Amino acid sequence: MLTVLDGGMGGEIQSRLPGAARGLWSATALLQKPELVTALHGEYIDAGAEIITTNTYSTVPSYLGKMDMAERYEELTRYAAGLAREAADSAGGVRVAGALPPLDESYRADLIPGAEQARPVYETMVRAMADDVDIFLCETMASAQEAHNAVSAAAAYGKGKPIFVSWTLDERPHHGLRSGETIAAAFAKVEGLGVDAFLFNCTHPEAIEVGLVELAKLTDKPLGCYPNRLNAVPKAWTLDGVSNTGLRRDLPEEAYVEAILRSIDKGATIVGGCCGIGPGYIKALVDRLAA
Repeated sequence: MLTVLDGGMGGEIQSRLPGAARGLWSATALLQKPELVTALHGEYIDAGAEIITTNTYSTVPSYLGKMDMAERYEELTRYAAGLAREAADSAGGVRVAGALPPLDESYRADLIPGAEQARPVYETMVRAMADDVDIFLCETMASAQEAHNAVSAAAAYGKGKPIFVSWTLDERPHHGLRSGETIAAAFAKVEGLGVDAFLFNCTHPEAIEVGLVELAKLTDKPLGCYPNRLNAVPKAWTLDGVSNTGLRRDLPEEAYVEAILRSIDKGATIVGGCCGIGPGYIKALVDRLAA
């Protein structure tokens, strides 16, 4: 049985809200135009997504602190979860995944805060979302320790709700996580913490397909993926840096759908999209699966 996730939220917000590509990033919409967040959830639901993800990727102190709003991360996390809950309830039969993101820059294993700093932030985010979400999604985890930090908080304070962990991989197949750690090492770090599904995200589909083969040897739990459409991310990438990865021109909707079908053949049962994968892509996938 397949489950379809939504696609990227941040990129869609950037394309529709001036100024959202820097600074607070996707949290900008919560402050300036929350109806856009609601509308995007609705677009993904209309496209066929069975799980929508909270717009909490940048409701973390490091991003909010750029505008001296770090102390508002609990409030905005709760607000984003409530918007997703309302959208899901309006549609009926749709679940909400509460995103627990990196606490500094995405992809940067070298910038991951230690457990003593990360754990209280994740705990607060989990508590803020616990009443509104159906699943906790620890996503874009660039290292084994980063995933452990997020998963352990969800396990302790998530009211027993399912936990998905999703790692981001080196874009070169067979090179493991962006930290350089192997998939096996990352899996071992969260084994025994009650994770209900294991995924890869915000990575090229070519690397994900290889990663799924490796992951399938480690667990009988559900596997999944939601690749991105970004060009290769430079090692020193930062959201506010000068590097703009841009979008791959060789991954139109049809190619994305074919990549997801190959991932399904390799064991993925939870599928969707990340950066650069919008509602049209999810609809194309749902239509193909239905056919």
